[in-house]
Amino acid sequence: MADTKGKSNAQSLFGVHQIPCDNQIRDLLDGVEPQCIFPVFEEILRVLDEVGRLEEMRAVEDTLLVAMDGVEYFSSHTIACPQCSTRTAKDGTVRYFHAAVTPVVVSPGRSTVLPLVPEFIVPQDGHDKQDCEIAAAKRWLTKHAETVRSHRITVLGDDLYCHEPLCRALLHESLHFILVCLPDSHPTLYEHLEGIALPTVVRQRWTGKTEETYTYRYLNQVPLRDADDALLVNWCELTVTRADGKQLYKNAFATDHLVTEATVEAIVASGRARWKVENENNNTLKTKGYNLEHNFGHGKQHLASLLATFNLLSLLFHTLLELLDDKYRLLRQHLPTRKTFFDDLRALTRYILFESWDHLLTFMIEGLELEVPPNSS
Repeated sequence: MADTKGKSNAQSLFGVHQIPCDNQIRDLLDGVEPQCIFPVFEEILRVLDEVGRLEEMRAVEDTLLVAMDGVEYFSSHTIACPQCSTRTAKDGTVRYFHAAVTPVVVSPGRSTVLPLVPEFIVPQDGHDKQDCEIAAAKRWLTKHAETVRSHRITVLGDDLYCHEPLCRALLHESLHFILVCLPDSHPTLYEHLEGIALPTVVRQRWTGKTEETYTYRYLNQVPLRDADDALLVNWCELTVTRADGKQLYKNAFATDHLVTEATVEAIVASGRARWKVENENNNTLKTKGYNLEHNFGHGKQHLASLLATFNLLSLLFHTLLELLDDKYRLLRQHLPTRKTFFDDLRALTRYILFESWDHLLTFMIEGLELEVPPNSS
């Protein structure tokens, strides 16, 4: 396009005037640590806070919910680097993989999620044991708690996170928590619930097709483990049943938020939002056009983790556009999937030169015969 039109979309849209080959790009990026682009995540969060969009996502006790979960983004039986984790199967086969803890701002009833900076699960200097998800989560707290504390945070996690060392680490950083709490991994806590007439709240909800019964039970100040100095947490449980008695859902949570008849529904709704880190974040990155698990390049130093960070950042930028850019939001509302949108961009920029992103978005809107938003930004 540069040869025939004197200019290319790489130049007009991205400001890239000389494009190296794929291998040269990978070689150049391999030595770049992901931390170099972490400030961009923080800047986007600051911008959204300034324009009031974070306030819309607040939940229980007026806090922002940050769901934490681990995700793999590379796996191979043959390709490996010093940053790889390993897993050995029963037959002796070794699998090399990269994984990270991906904290994400979520909100009950909203599909919008905001990825925060990740923490990579990698072999740690001076440690004999292999790194793990919980150790990575603790490192994330140490590095970033001061940055997010001012936003008033409640951390969400599955049962893996619901253990005293991590809970104490969260409280030490002045962060709240709502964590899945299962009987098999917390026998002492559930022993304290036995034989007690637990406070119970029952709500009937009509789904449009059938009536469902939401039964909440709760108790404050129960020990998380079997010890005199055990951390005391507040516990709550939700069971959802149909009119015919069939159980549709059951889960329980440990939290530092005080559970009362007035707060139990909000606490449980916030705890249940944890799954959004898997569906709206990890699953979107893997299956909705971002191809997180595709091997874009492994490298020998930081390439795999840097490209995964770019992947997270791209989702965050697209979320930012959906929240703040009228033209982008209009297009996404009328194109059925993210992949369709990405494919259209790829096809259009292959054949047509656009002077700017605004030119490109306007072209797409007019092609769909939509009304261009007035005074759109």
